[in-house]
Amino acid sequence: MEAKLKQLVDFLTDAAGGNVKAVVLYGSAVAGDFHAKHSNLNVLCVLERSDLTSLEQIRPAMEWWGKQGHAAPLVFTLEELRASADIFAIELTDMKSHHRILLGADFLGGIEVPSELHRLQVERELRTNWLRLRQAILTTPNDDRPQIELMLGSISSFVTLFRHALIAFGESLPQSKRDTIARIAADCRANASGFEAILSLREGKKKESDIDARKTLQSYVEFVNAVTNEVDRRFASSAH
Repeated sequence: MEAKLKQLVDFLTDAAGGNVKAVVLYGSAVAGDFHAKHSNLNVLCVLERSDLTSLEQIRPAMEWWGKQGHAAPLVFTLEELRASADIFAIELTDMKSHHRILLGADFLGGIEVPSELHRLQVERELRTNWLRLRQAILTTPNDDRPQIELMLGSISSFVTLFRHALIAFGESLPQSKRDTIARIAADCRANASGFEAILSLREGKKKESDIDARKTLQSYVEFVNAVTNEVDRRFASSAH
């Protein structure tokens, strides 16, 4: 991981020189929940200029990064990032909480994320992902493997939103995915067994043969429903 990150920074600076003002690692690799089989190395690249010529300069580095199996880095100027705090409230809150500067100065402390807009994004994206889960269930074959893949593919997004729901509730930042699930389960008085089973599979603590896919999916869906409804209830109450 360290070698790849150094190569990425070297490729970016070789390609664009002083136009690359900062490179930041964020997400699970910094928060302590990184699993090579399922996690990406999430990177933010801050440029001085973001015109077409500037983007074309760093394209080869981005293409190389994609071939390593990682999502393309987010690319902003510092001014664009500050102006986007109301739109990317969840992402910026995560970056501010857990990040590592690979190049440049640590500028994230100077970016303010509006709490009300953070709350609105949590509510909107949780309901959106809840709907996507239902749509995916309708198009996923009724077999163990596809159902397990569905849960493995969606769990990170849901845990991120659960973590931000806790933050929006005014609670302290959870320390891990398991801490997030345990705390949101307690808040919502919901059974988290489905999520816990998929986390154990993701972490290599369980095998697929240990999991009853149908029963786990039922618990998984019920937990998403419970959290989504509790978030709606609390945020609706706080709005009055």
